[in-house]
Amino acid sequence: MTDLLALTAELVEIPSVSHHEAAITDHLEAQLRGVPWLDVTRVHNNVVARTGLGRAARIVLAGHTDTVPANGNERARVEGDVLWGLGSCDMKSGVAVLLELARTVAEPAVDVSYVFYECEEVEARHNGIGRLLVDAPELLAADAAVLAEPTAAAIEAGCQGTMRVEVVLEGRRAHTARAWLGRNAIHRLGEVLRRLEGYEGRRVVIDGCEYREGLQAVRVEGGVAGNVVPDRAVLTVNHRFAPDRSAAEAGAHVRGVIGEVDGFEVVDVFAGAPPALDHPLLARLVAEADGRPRGKLGWTDVARFAAHGVPAVNFGPGDPEVAHTAEEHVTRRDLERVHAGLRRLLERGA
Repeated sequence: MTDLLALTAELVEIPSVSHHEAAITDHLEAQLRGVPWLDVTRVHNNVVARTGLGRAARIVLAGHTDTVPANGNERARVEGDVLWGLGSCDMKSGVAVLLELARTVAEPAVDVSYVFYECEEVEARHNGIGRLLVDAPELLAADAAVLAEPTAAAIEAGCQGTMRVEVVLEGRRAHTARAWLGRNAIHRLGEVLRRLEGYEGRRVVIDGCEYREGLQAVRVEGGVAGNVVPDRAVLTVNHRFAPDRSAAEAGAHVRGVIGEVDGFEVVDVFAGAPPALDHPLLARLVAEADGRPRGKLGWTDVARFAAHGVPAVNFGPGDPEVAHTAEEHVTRRDLERVHAGLRRLLERGA
């Protein structure tokens, strides 16, 4: 078998910060077009390689090719059975596993669509899965999907929803020497921030998977000048909500926690996805992965598939706690465990 750690290092050495995935997409396309049992299609900087064996079911195996900006970790560095470098965890290790499966599993028990896509780490309008669902939805048609997001080789089922809200507090300007003539909008944030500080999110268990909600202030804007009482303050709040709530229900919940304010706007929101572990292919993957599934606390493109009627889970190498950090790395053990679990699924089916 190919050395998966070395293969991941090869991919890390190809820079692919979001919006700059052309080189790595060219590389993957060239590798896949040489595989006789795959039909390869490129749409923008997204590559889909599909088998067409007429099997009774089809599964999507997907991984994004972009990374966050470098943090002194641009180059791949192998130390024993550990690879360090930008994207080693999130998620060129997952891409390496999918590439190896695509090149070596010639007669899967299910038809497979291998999807390598761009712009997962940036604004949703650029997301490769989102663009494919609009421009070429037939390429993503499937009975189930697996996202090779970093999960430390565990099944992370479904995902939580995510929401950003902008809260506005108004005041009245005045000279700070006569502050009593004004009303300080920044001071008015105090009550809202106290509510957020004391917030305790729900811990929701669905099909044995726990989802832990959160509500955090992530940005504050305000102020006019060093001698002026500010008349406006804007607080951005991020909410992570369990997949048993709709986007509307989550928004109403946040509104209730925040209390009375002068402005409340949902800037963006994406609903979560339920575990879907009762699907035969995903149930088989749980068995092959040899581990207890858990809920995905972050939002992933699993939700995009779920919204289009395709149940999906997250399963990939790399510890998600080191993703996007200077210490990003992946172990050989994780790579080989994910590869083995997915290979058994493809060879045995449901």
